[in-house]
Amino acid sequence: MSDTTDLNRRTLIRTAVAGTAVLTGIAATSAPASAARSGNGTFRWFGTSGWRIDVAGRTVLVDPYLSRYPTGLFTGAFDPATPLRVDASAVAARIGTPETVLVTHTHWDHFNDVPHIAKTVAGVRVLGTLTAYHLGLASGVPAAQAVPVKGGEVLDFGGYTVEVVAALHSRNPAYSLAFPGVRVTQPAAPRTIADLPEGDTLAYQVSIAGGPKVFFMGGSDFVERNLTGLAPDVAMVALPSGGVVHEYTARLLSALDHPRVVVPVHWDDFERPLQNPPVAPAADAAKLDAFVAEIRRVSPRARVLRPEYDTPYTF
Repeated sequence: MSDTTDLNRRTLIRTAVAGTAVLTGIAATSAPASAARSGNGTFRWFGTSGWRIDVAGRTVLVDPYLSRYPTGLFTGAFDPATPLRVDASAVAARIGTPETVLVTHTHWDHFNDVPHIAKTVAGVRVLGTLTAYHLGLASGVPAAQAVPVKGGEVLDFGGYTVEVVAALHSRNPAYSLAFPGVRVTQPAAPRTIADLPEGDTLAYQVSIAGGPKVFFMGGSDFVERNLTGLAPDVAMVALPSGGVVHEYTARLLSALDHPRVVVPVHWDDFERPLQNPPVAPAADAAKLDAFVAEIRRVSPRARVLRPEYDTPYTF
């Protein structure tokens, strides 16, 4: 099998049945408890840019959006006044007992479930921008659990470190973005998706002691100079949305020093239930194929993983 072959569900099942569960350097297993004990950590995709990381019995979440309710975004009837809601059962079924939540930015498909998690899991810390901090307080997150970061911080949690990277949000074809703005003071409690602005954007690199360095994006733009020297083993990279960022894929992978594993994210229809196989919106399916092809062209030695929901991956 070539280095750039996509890993799909059928392949993962075949390797699991064979008892090895190792394919082109990436392992997948259906035994979450044992997988969580892996020294490399175990990674599960929640759709969009959401992830659960389990390492040595500890759990970290990245942009955990699990409620996945309709706003009309993918049907041509987008309603910015859509009320915020939380599917508490969907959240509880998947998050475990996280100790850290990393928020890339505060649009609803990244931040919606974060205040609920912070209020229901005792002591969980939430890292994010100053906007995330203020929106968290406005949503009832205890101040002791809200941790504002800017980019440049390298935080040691014992067993894993988190490097915070100042980043940029995706740009639409008009060179703009949805719900721009920041919250420099605590606002009223957010009620609708429009009450959750972008609020500046971060990326994160999680380095597991004795394991891989894994880079996480929440939007499809970046500050090239801020990525220099990160050199992750694995990069979760967002599908380019508007096609207006100059040489997005080539510049991104070059700045990251061509990770050995590249995982496209934020390409699924996040208003559908979290059920496999993941479905790309009709407008994005061809863009996803083109993105994968471009990754292969730019980084021919990289292994490309098109993830499935809730599937444990070990890198």
